[in-house]
Amino acid sequence: MKAEDFAGAEPRFVLEEYFEGRTRAWGLFEDRFGRVRRQFVVDIDGTWDGDKLTLVEDFTYSDGETERRIWVVERTGEHTYTGQADGVIGTAHGASYGNVLNWTYDFDLKVGDSTWRVHFDDWMLLQDEDVMINRATITKWGFEIGTATIFFRRLDQAGEDSAAQDLPPPYAVAAQ
Repeated sequence: MKAEDFAGAEPRFVLEEYFEGRTRAWGLFEDRFGRVRRQFVVDIDGTWDGDKLTLVEDFTYSDGETERRIWVVERTGEHTYTGQADGVIGTAHGASYGNVLNWTYDFDLKVGDSTWRVHFDDWMLLQDEDVMINRATITKWGFEIGTATIFFRRLDQAGEDSAAQDLPPPYAVAAQ
């Protein structure tokens, strides 16, 4: 699959427009055998200064662990982006067409007490102006070790999900 395959798909996904402001995401990581290994919620604060998009991502995992990752992303062409963040080796590269962004990068992933250098092949698909689905395949030495599936929802100016006012707190999964 290539990002260009989605050139005419709507709604059009513009990374810096979608992530400017507050976003919340819910995700899970499945190992290569399909077992859910980790679940998480991410609160994202995005700032676009006209040149760079800065994403401050605050992760809360189902086991209570927290993590902060800060991405700095630049548009490098009509359909291309580059980005850097702690843990990313070198530069991440993105291609965006239609409602899709394909984002690839190498990453030092914490696994227990060790760190594995892995490759991410992320596919972000915008569903409507507020909802996006992300599916990432994670490989090591060319072998798939798992997938991450994440659902994003843009929040209003107050940081609230106006469509979910009557729902319980964003994360109620018991630690596994």
